[in-house]
Amino acid sequence: MPWLTAASAHGMALLPVVVDGVVTALVSTAVCGDRDPLGEEDVELMLAVLERAHGAVSGALRLQRAQRVALALQRSLLTEPPRVPGVEIAARYLPSPAAAEVGGDWYDSFVLPCGDPVLIIGDVTGHDVEAAVTMGRLRNMLRALAVDRREELPGEVLRRLDLALRAMAPGETTATCTLARVERSPDGGRRLVHSAAGHPPPLLVTGDGNARLLAAAHGPLLGVLPDVPRGSSVDPLPPGSTLLLYTDGLVERPGEDIDEGLARLLRHAAGLAREPVEAFCDELLVAADPTGHDDIAVIALRLPEGPRTAGDPAVPDRGGPRPGPSGSVGS
Repeated sequence: MPWLTAASAHGMALLPVVVDGVVTALVSTAVCGDRDPLGEEDVELMLAVLERAHGAVSGALRLQRAQRVALALQRSLLTEPPRVPGVEIAARYLPSPAAAEVGGDWYDSFVLPCGDPVLIIGDVTGHDVEAAVTMGRLRNMLRALAVDRREELPGEVLRRLDLALRAMAPGETTATCTLARVERSPDGGRRLVHSAAGHPPPLLVTGDGNARLLAAAHGPLLGVLPDVPRGSSVDPLPPGSTLLLYTDGLVERPGEDIDEGLARLLRHAAGLAREPVEAFCDELLVAADPTGHDDIAVIALRLPEGPRTAGDPAVPDRGGPRPGPSGSVGS
């Protein structure tokens, strides 16, 4: 090797680093210049040092493998949003540049048999494989409950999810979540029916740049108070408006009150009201703190201008319990 020649090396020892029966690295030591050649005692000393470091190296490699598995599982669950006639849906996930661990943030979106799109955002406590596994279980259970119990309000669906979480991992796991269903309103427009469990409130931005938080249906996070009643809220969605669900990494910064982050989000989102929904999401992530210690997940739904577009058929009212024209209702 040219660099050994340039350094006047005249001796070298190559020692394998073996972890769990696999050579994971090679440690090389070279003697240069007028130094004495490496002897047997020198090699034995280096082997002893490597043996002492074996536990730490093994633990670090296992953690690295676990992080790769968790990240792969997490990304496998962050699927592309569905194509829904009459609306646009975009989602983004940004891993933390500072945290070496895998977060529990997730988003989901699907279409009910009746044609109503559903948007979900959530965050599981923890940053490991177990958090990623729990995230997958919650996502799948919530999908099943939302489809099977589509006549029920989102707050009741989240209550059932909380009961399932407690049965699955009693006292071990907590999570936040927002479940939002975009329905056809009687006047032919769209309305949002949603409930939040310890999660930051959804953001609604109208086409003219008016931004506000929808915090009327906020309840405790999942895994703390199972089987408590959870409220639901209904809000009209004006034509051209954008609905945004997001995780706390978008608004939280170290040493800053979350209200400041929410106010900043309102200002920024209002200025992006006329941007395409894909650019809307991208610009919000660009403005996020790049030194944050949490992942960021966002999912946004944009309604077209005007009451209805071609290919967006009216969905008949299915009956059953319904909230009023605006505000919070019980489950």
